[in-house]
Amino acid sequence: MAFQPMNRRRLLSIGARAAFSSLALRALSPRSAFAKQGPAPKAHACVLLWLNGGPSHIDTFDPKPGRPTAGPAKAIKTRASGIMLSEHLPLLAARADKLALVRSMSSKEGNHERAQYYVHTGYAPTTTVVHPSLGAWTSARLAAPSAELPAFVSVGGPSFGGGFLGVQNGPFVVQKGGGPPADVDLPRGVDAERFARRLAALDSMETRFARATGDGKVDGRRQVVAKAVHLMQAPKLDAFDISSEPASVRDRYDDTDFGRGCLVARRLVERGVGFVEVVLDGWDTHKDNFGRSANLMGILDPAFSALLDDLSARGILASTLVACMGEFGRTPHINANEGRDHWPQTWSAVLAGGGIRGGIAYGATDEDGASVVTPPTHVPDLIATMSTLLGLDPDHTEMSPAGRPISVTDQGQAIRPLFA
Repeated sequence: MAFQPMNRRRLLSIGARAAFSSLALRALSPRSAFAKQGPAPKAHACVLLWLNGGPSHIDTFDPKPGRPTAGPAKAIKTRASGIMLSEHLPLLAARADKLALVRSMSSKEGNHERAQYYVHTGYAPTTTVVHPSLGAWTSARLAAPSAELPAFVSVGGPSFGGGFLGVQNGPFVVQKGGGPPADVDLPRGVDAERFARRLAALDSMETRFARATGDGKVDGRRQVVAKAVHLMQAPKLDAFDISSEPASVRDRYDDTDFGRGCLVARRLVERGVGFVEVVLDGWDTHKDNFGRSANLMGILDPAFSALLDDLSARGILASTLVACMGEFGRTPHINANEGRDHWPQTWSAVLAGGGIRGGIAYGATDEDGASVVTPPTHVPDLIATMSTLLGLDPDHTEMSPAGRPISVTDQGQAIRPLFA
């Protein structure tokens, strides 16, 4: 289905005369509080493949062949010497020379919501402050003010938002990848003139509300609305629609929501989007862990592999950081329902591209996958590694609304051996 955008010339002409246009200009201008300073970036974009629910490290990226904890799946050799993966990841095994497997991840957060928050933000949740996710920091610190597309996009799930950096730095959420976003055309019965009047009326109400209350959230709401209007007019909006891609390309990603999401991610980073998260749900395998994990790996393997191939073929893998992880691992022991339960003590994350040294396994677990036997890698260290590669200083600090200084990570240190 070819995407037909609205009449941009007419809307722009009318919008320029509306009161809302001044709002849009303010919302899209640089914020002096976010001077673009930090380490020299290796990556200009990040794609996070989020395995929601917590995948079993033993059944995916850290197999334990021959051990009672291993389960029925075989471990297979890969293109990286000495590294084995699950037999259900044959395409990634053939590309393991591009991967850095962080097998020493460890956390204390075993509740889904808390662990998901922790891995996205680098902070354990508290009742006093809502921390920004790494995608939000990327939006606030690195996004070009004049960019046509959102700086932070989440495909297939809501991700985590801007926290105290404001809703304007939260993700633009696309529930299903592959087609144009919903509601980018004017609704029936609303022409460009009427739309401009509505925007002007909204701006007037926001101005009155801000004067009466002094609510600082008004600016964030205005920026969100301005970005939405800007997106409706963007020539690059077709990045979300994969119908123009050759069938051979779409087939390599596989005909799944996740595969289409990964193809959208490639199209978005090509067009300058700084952070894209693609969600593959279903990894909470308390029951039937082996069958469900095999099915999910059958979705992950072609999409992840095709993304690496496409980025490499276009010469942008070196400048695009690709990360794949969930919120924790799963128990070495197998429960009565042929499942595995939550196990934050030990799990794996995968990195590729964007300044990452490929073909390595960093850290190790014991023979049963129950504990980390090398120095553990903590979540803030992983976030510090990713932020450093993106050109974000992990120690950069902003003041929260409560007047508390908050840095990009909670004292995380970049893992230098992972750098190419």
